[in-house]
Amino acid sequence: MSHVTILTGPERRRRWSEEDQCRILRAAFAPGATAAAVARQYDVATSLIYKWRRTVRARETGFAEVVVVPDEPAAASAAAASPAVIELEIAGKARLRVPLTTPILAARW
Repeated sequence: MSHVTILTGPERRRRWSEEDQCRILRAAFAPGATAAAVARQYDVATSLIYKWRRTVRARETGFAEVVVVPDEPAAASAAAASPAVIELEIAGKARLRVPLTTPILAARW
């Protein structure tokens, strides 16, 4: 059975409070639930649920942009004397070690 919504006035975007967003997210990602079913229940686009989840995760994890700046010549010569490594620990589960001799590549996303 299909669902039809008739808009009689000017169409407006709905504003969801943070409490409503959290309630919908808890329902969508509860064990056994599907985001599509919850989206239909609350009349929300499924993509909006996933967008809210990304926003909440980014806010909770405190992601920050990483910028790599080349060392000054004096610091580079001191670094050459010791085998320095950049070490990243991810959520206590994985560790990534990058030697300073690794070439920096320009990436465009």
